[in-house]
Amino acid sequence: MVRVAFGVLGPVVAWAESGDGPDEAVRGAALALRGPRHRAVLARLVIARRRVVPVARLVEDLWPERPGDDGAGPGRSPAPPADPVGTLRTFVAALRRTLEPDRPPRAPALLLVTEGPGYALRAAPDTVDAWRFEQAVTEAAGLPPKDVLALLQRALGWWRGPAYAEFADQPWARAERSRLAELRLHAVERRAEARLSLGLAAEAAADLDAHAAEHPWREDAWRLLALALYRSGRQGDALAVLRRARTLLVEQLGVDPGPGLRALEADILRQADDRLDPGAGGAERVWAEATAAYDRTVPTGARARLESTVTLLRGLAVTGGDGLQSARRHRLAAVSAAEELGDPHLCARVIGAYDVPAVWTRLDDPAQAAHVVAAAERTLTALPPGPAEEALRARLLATIALESRGGAGGGVGGGALGGSGGRGAQAARLAEEAARRLDDPVLLAFALNAAFMQTFQRAGLAPERDAIGAELVELSARHGLFTSEVLGRLIRLQAACARGDFGAADEHAAAADRLAERHELPLVEVFTRWYGALRLAETGTFEAAEAAYGEAAAELTGAGMPGLERGLLPLALLSLRLRHGRGLRVLARTDVDWGPYAPWVRPLLLLAEDRRSEAAAALRGAPEPPRDLLYEAMWTLTARAALALGSTEAARRAYAELLPAADELAGAASGLLSLGPVNDHLRDLTAALRTP
Repeated sequence: MVRVAFGVLGPVVAWAESGDGPDEAVRGAALALRGPRHRAVLARLVIARRRVVPVARLVEDLWPERPGDDGAGPGRSPAPPADPVGTLRTFVAALRRTLEPDRPPRAPALLLVTEGPGYALRAAPDTVDAWRFEQAVTEAAGLPPKDVLALLQRALGWWRGPAYAEFADQPWARAERSRLAELRLHAVERRAEARLSLGLAAEAAADLDAHAAEHPWREDAWRLLALALYRSGRQGDALAVLRRARTLLVEQLGVDPGPGLRALEADILRQADDRLDPGAGGAERVWAEATAAYDRTVPTGARARLESTVTLLRGLAVTGGDGLQSARRHRLAAVSAAEELGDPHLCARVIGAYDVPAVWTRLDDPAQAAHVVAAAERTLTALPPGPAEEALRARLLATIALESRGGAGGGVGGGALGGSGGRGAQAARLAEEAARRLDDPVLLAFALNAAFMQTFQRAGLAPERDAIGAELVELSARHGLFTSEVLGRLIRLQAACARGDFGAADEHAAAADRLAERHELPLVEVFTRWYGALRLAETGTFEAAEAAYGEAAAELTGAGMPGLERGLLPLALLSLRLRHGRGLRVLARTDVDWGPYAPWVRPLLLLAEDRRSEAAAALRGAPEPPRDLLYEAMWTLTARAALALGSTEAARRAYAELLPAADELAGAASGLLSLGPVNDHLRDLTAALRTP
């Protein structure tokens, strides 16, 4: 099999590969990418990481000089051609011929595709050397030293020079070049740490000497070099390195050495033994020894292993990406295994221990959620009555409420599981009552999360959710429940967005980010980055908000949350265009995946193409939106379509559903997007309904 791979860790190149993956691939001859502008287009699309780059943005990046500029001067771009868009299309066509030479005439491109307002490079994650390098560095963080050394040694060999070498002076490449350069320095230092852990101090010192000299501001480089020299029996050289580091930091940067360098110098002066022994400390050694001891002492078939597994899965879930997906998959297996053992107490503990905070109201895997809910219901029935089991019952009830999120309609976690006054709401209420009776803060935080998921019976309930978020923040801060405190902050952020209070939303976003950084919770940034885009949509320019949404969507890629990811970017861009009075025709393409939002978007897209009869049929066929964080947004889309089509029935229903949220921004309760003040839409609906 032959595929195209891309290299940006050095000059931008493309080549044909044969093989099943990067490790088995055989690299062929480089593909002819023609001139520097062709390579610039390719590089710009690689930087976008599979996202669409609007044509206008590409033109601006390729030809930043304005018409009439002569483009003179070193490092300046030439003036744009008379028809920059046409020229860009010529470049794209040439690139397509190079990248897909065997594509039949008029067949759609599969690699460099046209989508919406621009172009995207749909390269596989393992076909771009920079993406593979980033993945390798991420994977190395969880591997033992021997595997870290092998992986990073191979990954660092992919570098052929500075990233995007020929575009060093281009503003659009600057941030990505800096990020990759920083990542490479980090990888060099992690490789040195692996060598030190394996007792290869002399090898580490040889590499680190040049590394520290080239990057004198990196304290970690000096620390590792001094440690490598000390472990090589060169105490004097190690102290000399630390003195040199101190001099450079003070004279060139005006800062004193940090605590890491100061502590190492003190340890070397007292000839500390633990600094000589690469295995004397560290979380990795503790983890390895503890897990080995657990394997030795706890029998393979012991039921305690199931409970321990769920405890691990809780931690794994908040890491995002593969960790979240693995936790979800293994959780289901653990529940099934517990049921097979026929012990309702064990099964209740296994099901109820997975109290991972949840802030998004669409399920990532509805089938799995239904399985968990059914198991929880069976276990509730099997548990004997009595006060001793009250906490277990409360956890099962909270689980049922959490996994029944959404409400009736829309086919998203709804049906018999949820809905106003349904089993989910009842389970949440009973779980919260039990947690308060038992005065158990951990259980109460879990129950409050369940209660939050059941506060979507109608529009306009952001104040009720804000009250839940406030209690979660206070309760969690008092008892050190940092993941629940983050949840409370995100809930309050959503509520503040709903009422357009961006000052309060900023405070909650900043607090959530601080907690995430302190406790290594990478998924939090997904929500705060999307909030930043929403804020720009309401307070900034269309172009700035559009770019911010593209960047926020990149955070979702690989985050392990398909219930949040699918269809969200096009929905946000559509909302942005409606908010700023831009046309929707650019989004009316058959290849755009609208995910679960398609029924409420479709009438507007058909109208954008002047297909009124089809739009009217689509409006009539649209189901009631699911009762979730985007409930008001879906009804607002329905309202806009009803107004455009003159549908009195749909307009009257939209008015009734949106009226309780009159003081909110439509859709902003999600913390992700906004369609503007609900009152504006109600005013338009009122005027239309009064018109004879």
